[in-house]
Amino acid sequence: MELREYKSTDCEQMAQLFYNTVHSVNVKDYTEEQLNACATGSVDLQEWNHSFLNHKTVVAVEDDEVIGFGDIDQSGCLARLYVHINYQGM
Repeated sequence: MELREYKSTDCEQMAQLFYNTVHSVNVKDYTEEQLNACATGSVDLQEWNHSFLNHKTVVAVEDDEVIGFGDIDQSGCLARLYVHINYQGM
């Protein structure tokens, strides 16, 4: 596994990872309605890219696949942290 800084070309994989993680890992904690409200499957990639570029964003990659990511905003608050279902707890 490699940890590296975010690149704009990661954004689409990260959006898919976000959706898949919410709808698989979080399924035990939320109703289907809540999951669908949180992760619709449709994010504004341009907006997400802009956000990731303006935050400190770290991406975990293995075999050219994004397996996790996290970003911290300008104030130092954690904005997002998601890990692929097959890499939970590692």
